[in-house]
Amino acid sequence: MRQLRLAKDAMDRDWAEPEFDLGAVAAHAGYSRYHFIRAFKEAYGETPGQYLTHRRIERAEEMLRSADLSVTEICNLVGFSSLGTFSARFKARTGLTPSEYRTKHVGRGAALIPGCYAMLWAGGFPTATLKKRRAARPAYGDEQEAASLDSPESPDSSDSSDRSAAS
Repeated sequence: MRQLRLAKDAMDRDWAEPEFDLGAVAAHAGYSRYHFIRAFKEAYGETPGQYLTHRRIERAEEMLRSADLSVTEICNLVGFSSLGTFSARFKARTGLTPSEYRTKHVGRGAALIPGCYAMLWAGGFPTATLKKRRAARPAYGDEQEAASLDSPESPDSSDSSDRSAAS
């Protein structure tokens, strides 16, 4: 169950990545892709793909209510690469198209955030430089491994070498 929680945390962290690799998350959780899907569904009641889609749609709902961005911009910012898929999944989840949702819900709450600020906050659209920078990050779970390799020797080994030098 711990591995599934770690995988879900990775999905929560990287939900906006259009190239999100479910196979890599499954491997870091210690499962094959297909076993991971079955175990995830058993634990959380939906497949990883459904969970990721729900997270993206929830974020899109928030952005449609609060940001002055086009539906296409929001589609890309929440991790969908196809406007048609985004609109179909959004309507299946909410019963409204993204434009209908915005029309119904805009004005309920704070004023719309100007699109330029929303884009800046969300990191804008991925560029070639940004993709290279993201590729340089360690894979999920590798941060801990790299940190343990960079740390100095354990205190036990330094104590024994100090003792041998003192005698």
